[in-house]
Amino acid sequence: MTKNIVLVITCCALFFAANAQSGIGIPAIKNYTHTDYNAGAEIFGAGQGKNGILYFANNDGLLTFDGSYWKIYQLPNKAAVKSLAMDASGRIYVGGQDEIGYFFPDQEGILKFHSIKQLLPAKAKQFADIWNVVLFNNEVFFRTIECIFEYKGNEIRTFDAYGGWRMLKQAGSQLYAEDEEEGLMIFKNGKWTLCCGKTQTNNLHITCIMDSRDDTLFVATLKGGLFFLKGSVITKKTTSIDPILHNDIIKCVEKIGNDEYAIGTMANGLLIINRDGRLLAQLSTVDGIESNNVHSILADADKNLWLGLENGVAFINYNTSITHIYPSKNNQLKGNAVSVFGNKLFIGTSNGLYSALLEAGQKDISAGKGVFTEVADTKGKVLSLNEIDGRLLVSHQDGATVVDGNGVKPVITDHGVWMLKSMPPSGDIIAGTFTGLQLIRYENGNFRPVAKIDGIYESLGNLVCDNNIAIWATHPYRGIYKILLSADRTKINRYTQYTTKDGLPSVLNNHVYLIKNKIIATTEKGVFEYDATKNKFSPSAFYSPIFGDAAVEFLTDDSLGNTWFISSQRVGVIDFGKPTARAGYSVIYFPELAGQVAEGAEYIYPYNEENIFIGSSDGVFHINYHKYVQATQKLNVLLSSVKAIAEKDSLIYGGFFIKNNRVSTDQDIGHISTLTNHWNSFHFEYSSSLYAEKSNVEFSYKLIGFDEAWSKWSAKTDKDYTNLPYGWYTFSVKARNNLGLVSTPVNYTFIVKPAWYQTVWAYVLYLSIAGLFIYYASKIQRLRLAIQQRKHEEEQQRLSYLHSLELDRNEKKIISLKNENLEAELQYKNKELATMTMHLVDRGRLLLNIKDELNNRIKKLNTPDLSYQFRSVFKLLSDTEKNDDDWKNFAIYFDEVHNNFLSTMKAKFPALSSTDLKLCAYLRLNLSSKEIAQLLNISLKGVEISRYRLRKKLQLSTDVSLYDFLIEVTKAAH
Repeated sequence: MTKNIVLVITCCALFFAANAQSGIGIPAIKNYTHTDYNAGAEIFGAGQGKNGILYFANNDGLLTFDGSYWKIYQLPNKAAVKSLAMDASGRIYVGGQDEIGYFFPDQEGILKFHSIKQLLPAKAKQFADIWNVVLFNNEVFFRTIECIFEYKGNEIRTFDAYGGWRMLKQAGSQLYAEDEEEGLMIFKNGKWTLCCGKTQTNNLHITCIMDSRDDTLFVATLKGGLFFLKGSVITKKTTSIDPILHNDIIKCVEKIGNDEYAIGTMANGLLIINRDGRLLAQLSTVDGIESNNVHSILADADKNLWLGLENGVAFINYNTSITHIYPSKNNQLKGNAVSVFGNKLFIGTSNGLYSALLEAGQKDISAGKGVFTEVADTKGKVLSLNEIDGRLLVSHQDGATVVDGNGVKPVITDHGVWMLKSMPPSGDIIAGTFTGLQLIRYENGNFRPVAKIDGIYESLGNLVCDNNIAIWATHPYRGIYKILLSADRTKINRYTQYTTKDGLPSVLNNHVYLIKNKIIATTEKGVFEYDATKNKFSPSAFYSPIFGDAAVEFLTDDSLGNTWFISSQRVGVIDFGKPTARAGYSVIYFPELAGQVAEGAEYIYPYNEENIFIGSSDGVFHINYHKYVQATQKLNVLLSSVKAIAEKDSLIYGGFFIKNNRVSTDQDIGHISTLTNHWNSFHFEYSSSLYAEKSNVEFSYKLIGFDEAWSKWSAKTDKDYTNLPYGWYTFSVKARNNLGLVSTPVNYTFIVKPAWYQTVWAYVLYLSIAGLFIYYASKIQRLRLAIQQRKHEEEQQRLSYLHSLELDRNEKKIISLKNENLEAELQYKNKELATMTMHLVDRGRLLLNIKDELNNRIKKLNTPDLSYQFRSVFKLLSDTEKNDDDWKNFAIYFDEVHNNFLSTMKAKFPALSSTDLKLCAYLRLNLSSKEIAQLLNISLKGVEISRYRLRKKLQLSTDVSLYDFLIEVTKAAH
């Protein structure tokens, strides 16, 4: 009996496992813990605004996330927020213990809490946690366990429950709640009434109710599973996941698609089913979710899922074209090779080959159901998979095998094999082994190793067969080999080794491929192409503009002619089906996979456009490329905050634009922040709410009024501007993704006011001051000019005076010179006068001597009458002495020399006789008495008498020098 029970349980478990299997591909999961958002660990509710910002109910308050920045807004009493709801205007209604109200941005875009608790009746102002907030018909309903509050207009009504309220939810056009005592209730005509018979919902403990199809509603219970509600009739819905639902607790349910529902459990993570109850996916901690206890579920605008967990937030990129495939979820295995063969997906890993049966007709393999199982006898590293002659061959570290059913058959067992390649046209197979090349042939339905090919004994991990029957191979440290085999292909006729001397940039880490019938080498310095005419490699004219000198690790083409590559650990494709204006192709990178490929074993398997497989360090990634490039998610950009920076930062914009008392997507031009010049440095934060493509998004910004051009594209989400001059500025930022889509820019305008000394009034003051300055400067200048002119005049006067002095001095000098000349002339004339006087004196003496000599001779001769005979001579001598002509000439000449001395004396002293005047003239000449006596022909005594008489006439006392008197008389006259 016990064995039968065990057998039944085992069969049920196997049946459940077979029916509960999820899709092969698991979407990318990103976990955010309390250390990321710096708030309480538990997340109870979630919502998304029209601008794309996410809101979470948290123990520390309202938590927001815009893709880059988390913010927490607390209630006034710091109560926990357990639920939230948003209306069309952007109000976020929340509640906590003893507090209800809503958050709404102020004019600066900063969320502020507005309490409506004062509207509650006095008896209801003390209450416990608000577990649900629901918007219904322009009313807001808040649920506590004891009471439901109805907020309408500016009033609040309360509704108590006999047994306590356990659920509040809108579904269809009705509002439902569950009374623990009465069962499921519906709100009609302003009151709560029974929806179903009390016995129908007794002990169900409904946790959620939501739309389904037509007039049928989908109902989830705490432990009783799922139900359908139609009208007032509730019926059980049996599903394949009932064993989970009956043994776990359903915490929340959300409709995430036209026919899909996400169920959050306490211990089994997230379950996704369709309306028929079929399990589409199950995600738990095994798949990367931080916790299996799911409090809330939100399907965002892009149909991706956000889970409020017991210890954080999980983002599930559910609506994605990139998934992760794990051959073994419990064992991290590197994905080295992939092949779709025989309606199975094979993945060669670092420890064995795994396969999963594919669903028939499923285009996107990752979306189909499937369970991976390990292929028997494949333990160890699988190096490559090759489909040859309708068989799947496995290159393994222990040799080569061929897949046979659920196992493999050995082909080569004595050494490891890197790769197998078919050689046209014979169909022979060349194996690149750890010790050289080996020939394999398919004969009689079996693969048989023929011979070890002699000539090269290198480990050749990369093989290519070109159209000229040449084999190309690479060695990780020795370059590239071109090998020509003998006719029977059992030995090497000739081989050429290509190194740096043959055009390669290095002999290290080269790989060779046949792309579009050309031998292509990928190197650490870009892509090189073989030139048969020169028998050497050179940089590829086609690939060099794409890769430059970046390292290229892998290259392959797909059935559509597109080229897939891995370059510097980045996965991308050269898509010839999407030409651009500059080239006949587009280069598309997949930032989601950057750095996640298997380093040293890079691999891409482009099965078809909907199934591209990329090897990674844990399993493989799957890309539905057709879906990827057809993505229609709207790319937007959000301005998260603007801070003015000074001694202390000031938040001037909190992330929300307000227009007409509603949250808007652009700024109200009627409300532009104006800041003083003190706040002239700013910090801008921005992001994009395209959460699934966070790694794909780049930003470009421009500060209009300061920057002349847009910045370069960058993943950076903040920008600082410092020391801006005053003016009118608009910060503009836009985003783009890896497909080249660019968002509409978001703009924020602000004004930096000029400093007081830069205002119009200041400039008026400056102009006034400048005018006054010019006026007073002009006045001062005029005064200075007047002073200068005065100084100039004084200087001119001084110079004139100096000039006059100089002229006087010169004149005096001239006069002096004239005087000197006159003096010299006077002296000359005095000399002439003296000479004349002396001549007169000499003549008088001569005449006197002659007269005396004649008298002496007459006396000696004693001749009678001799005196009488010489009487005529004596008379002549006497007449000569008495001749006045000499005196007249003397007088004239004397007056010329001595300033009319004689005339002056005659005029002043009319009583003077001619003899007196002669005496005065001789005295003026300072002649001696003896000389005067001779001139006057008188004796010395006669001279003295004449002097005496002259004194009397001049009325001179005896103490006055007659000479000095005569000098002074003539000076006084002039």
